[in-house]
Amino acid sequence: MELKPQDLLLLLKVAAHPPQRWTYAALGEALSMSASEAHASVKRAVASGLAVAPARGEWSPVQPNLLEFVLHGARYIWPATAGPVKRGVPTAFGTEPLASQLTAAPGEAPVWAHPEGKAKGPSLSPLYRTAPQAALADPALHRLLALLDALRTGRARERSLAATLMEAELMQSSAGASDAGR
Repeated sequence: MELKPQDLLLLLKVAAHPPQRWTYAALGEALSMSASEAHASVKRAVASGLAVAPARGEWSPVQPNLLEFVLHGARYIWPATAGPVKRGVPTAFGTEPLASQLTAAPGEAPVWAHPEGKAKGPSLSPLYRTAPQAALADPALHRLLALLDALRTGRARERSLAATLMEAELMQSSAGASDAGR
């Protein structure tokens, strides 16, 4: 079974909101995919060891495995491609949590091309086609996707900072899940 980009999108969505229980329908709606696509993503995530399913209908990401995959594998499996300057949703070092720590010249920060975007910059292919819309609706997911894009495309300094922040975000959400009795 081969992982697909939407599998990582789904895992990051759930990791961004650790105490919340998700139905496949709710995940599908939040990520602009069908419930059956969400279910298939979970099956692939469990098969790959990025999630566990202790009982039927119950599952959760395995945060240490997810972190390792995001830090060391995702950029090689799904590299981001840069495109022309467009209007869109800021990503990587163009939005928090990196924007306040790295200085970018105006118009230099990458964006996912999107009609509702308010920024202009070099376009970057999103992890999955619905990621920009999902990010606009969920700031916590947007943070994780921006860090992922910095890991997928950034220079050494950006990747290093993004790795530190990604670890803090995912391990914090892991502690929150443990505290919530997950």
